[in-house]
Amino acid sequence: MKRKRARTADQVRVGRSKSGLGLFATGSFKKGEFIAQYWGRKLTEAQADAVDNKYLFELNSKWTIDGATRRNTARYINHSCRPNGKIDITGGKILIRAKRKIEPGEEITYNYGKNYFKAFIKPHGCRCAHCKKKGKNGKKANGK
Repeated sequence: MKRKRARTADQVRVGRSKSGLGLFATGSFKKGEFIAQYWGRKLTEAQADAVDNKYLFELNSKWTIDGATRRNTARYINHSCRPNGKIDITGGKILIRAKRKIEPGEEITYNYGKNYFKAFIKPHGCRCAHCKKKGKNGKKANGK
């Protein structure tokens, strides 16, 4: 029996964005519609502490998802301070849903949260479209 592809597999593509690779809509998404699932190896807190990659997504206080596999298309979703996607953790799954209507060609984004922002984005400056447009980059005026 042939396995049916997820409907959204044909509605997204990985492509070049202003902050590296990104995930882009090739079809439209309605507000609240499922876009992708962030998936990978399920790690304990101790295992996650030993892994050195930036694709770790904390599922809860006990478990973390290592989404480093390139087959995890949700790993290509970039941070934005004004995202069009949102995270929905349900039944042990990390789902990305449309926060508003998303048009074909739009880059899909979600807010990575304060901890990730402070540790990985702020030191180099935020490159999301909102911050670029406003002239903000997540750093103080003196570069720190």
